[in-house]
Amino acid sequence: MTQLVSALRILSPRLGRLQRLAATLGPGLVVMLADTDAGSVLTAAQSGAQWGYRLLLLQFLIIPLLFIVQELTVRLALSTGKGYGELVLQRFGRGWAWLSTCALILSCFGALLTEMSGLSGVAQLYGVPVWQSVSLVAVLIFLMVCSGSYREVERVAMLFGVAELAFLWMAWHAYPSWQHIKPQLLEMPLHDASYLYLLAANLGSSVMPWTVFYQQSALIDKGLNLDDLRAARIDTMLGAILCQLITAAVLMAAAAVFAGHGGVVLDTIPELANAFGSALGPLAGRLLFALALSGGALVATIVVCLSAVWALGELGGRHHALAEHPRQVPWFYAAFALMLLLAAVVVAISPSLVRLSIATAVLNAVLLPLVLGFLYRLARCELPPALRLQGPYAVLVAALFLLAGGLGLFAGFAGALAA
Repeated sequence: MTQLVSALRILSPRLGRLQRLAATLGPGLVVMLADTDAGSVLTAAQSGAQWGYRLLLLQFLIIPLLFIVQELTVRLALSTGKGYGELVLQRFGRGWAWLSTCALILSCFGALLTEMSGLSGVAQLYGVPVWQSVSLVAVLIFLMVCSGSYREVERVAMLFGVAELAFLWMAWHAYPSWQHIKPQLLEMPLHDASYLYLLAANLGSSVMPWTVFYQQSALIDKGLNLDDLRAARIDTMLGAILCQLITAAVLMAAAAVFAGHGGVVLDTIPELANAFGSALGPLAGRLLFALALSGGALVATIVVCLSAVWALGELGGRHHALAEHPRQVPWFYAAFALMLLLAAVVVAISPSLVRLSIATAVLNAVLLPLVLGFLYRLARCELPPALRLQGPYAVLVAALFLLAGGLGLFAGFAGALAA
């Protein structure tokens, strides 16, 4: 009996840490699953179809950048209890806060168009008209957000996101050849404008303004504090790795499917689904592609809408928790509904927006210097001394942010002007 009590005493702290980790997991995984949205999938697929494996290495180089960016938002959220928009307003003033929020809204709306067009494209595979699919999605997401707390929305989002794992299976069964991967892995034709354009799109579809806004606000809305910092970092690291593994899997599958076909330009989602279907079997390929693309798009739709309305609320000095009833904060739910409605209308009256999806990702890359600049300055000024960005690590982060921001700006403009 004495031995049992001693064993329980030893295990108790470990069990407590595991319980805290399990309770903290969520925001990082959700935001990274949303990061692998319809736009990311279409960008990675186009990259593989057009350039083979020449943009594959970039997917893995993005992992540390993605983690560093989101980890800084974790520090800011848990130490200040304020969202990104609130801190920009507090540190830089209303003018810069409006600029930052307008950039976010522009990015969010472009992403929302991407998600809606992705979902409508999947629905078209099975004969469902676009207007029916986008209407149903808009209504269901709005009802879900109106009826639940943050944790309930988070659980539903993670459930949707699990479908993205199908891309890993698809990459495996597309049988990519190391003999093809090896010579192309280090090839980077930076002189080619179309390559630069897709390079910017891959960067912009991984590090996005709304991921920064969302994770910082989500951590606060979940009620976490500095005691959860270690677990939140683990959550963020797992999310960053999973995000880029899925994106790399899409690129590899597309490169294997389109090997030997030259620079293939994809215009529609059914076209992409049929290509995967030809490699994996008409039924399995199309079904897995539909499930995986829909999972990422649904998670991203939730995250994008919440990021936009949270940012507007922070700018107006009104922090909001999802647990509040719509009657208490009608502006919050009205803004959420308006974004869904506008996106649904635009997609319903437009053709498939594959090229717009990639253009939205390029826009995110062009906005990187603004987002990363604010984030770096906040991490230097708004954090307590123990967590402040300083010393050699601050120099490393500054160099990485300058490289990423400069590359996004140059590649985005150079590719767009030559397109």
